[in-house]
Amino acid sequence: MKNNIRKLRTEQGWSQALLGEKLDVSRQTINALETGRYDPSLPLAFRIARLFALKIEAIFDDEPADRG
Repeated sequence: MKNNIRKLRTEQGWSQALLGEKLDVSRQTINALETGRYDPSLPLAFRIARLFALKIEAIFDDEPADRG
């Protein structure tokens, strides 16, 4: 699943650790989300969307992420 979490996070000037704190997950979880190695649970996807004041569809795309 593709997402634009890294872009949204950097626009806010937040580190991965700070975003993790805001979402009550680890920095490693944020890294895994940003690199496409982890798809969030539905509750976490909603928390992310609420934090950035966007719809889930504006953050996540159901196309497979490029894993390089």
